Amino acid sequence: MIIILIGPPGVGKGTQAKMLSGRIQVPQVSTGDILREAVKEKSPLGLEAKDYMDRGKLVPDEIIMKFLEERLKKPDCAKGCILDGFPRNISQVHALEKLLGRRHKDTIRMLAFEVSEVELLKRLSGRRVCKKCGSMYHIIFDPPVNDGLCNKCGGELYQRDDDKEDVIRARMEVYRKDTEPIIDYYEKSGVLRRINAEGTVDQVFGRVEEALR
Repeated sequence: MIIILIGPPGVGKGTQAKMLSGRIQVPQVSTGDILREAVKEKSPLGLEAKDYMDRGKLVPDEIIMKFLEERLKKPDCAKGCILDGFPRNISQVHALEKLLGRRHKDTIRMLAFEVSEVELLKRLSGRRVCKKCGSMYHIIFDPPVNDGLCNKCGGELYQRDDDKEDVIRARMEVYRKDTEPIIDYYEKSGVLRRINAEGTVDQVFGRVEEALR
């Protein structure tokens, strides 16, 4: 089964994907993680993707699909996977359907996570990342013991460019324009379930489990 998690930036897809992966024993595949790793490695495609990410823009489909195709060929995806934040536009929907082929045509399920814009801004703009080890914090929900310093390694914490408010608003506008039409596409096919993403992580996961029953 291919389970697609969709929703605006900061809605909690990654956390829910990780929990669901552990429960049903199929891998979480995040195009965001794949892209960030490529950026970290400074590969040609990774550097090209970074320019779009820093401006709050979506990385072009042809770049995304190259990364995704390689990932889905790995043995751990043989029984399916959880796609975290992909596809993000109708063009990617069709590219994904072509990539998956007939074998997965009737096994796609989509969960659409929904939360208010005010909550999203609070979640994203408060995120901080350690420059040394990559640990994540939040100035409201999960602050470090010492302001600006990582609990694990003492590294300096910083705000990613794509977590700054002006970039967040640009990302949300792109989401409304390009990604929300996917929800209508999958809802018409009867494979979509809407998830209220406000509340605790466990509360949201309970809704996820109920939607997949």
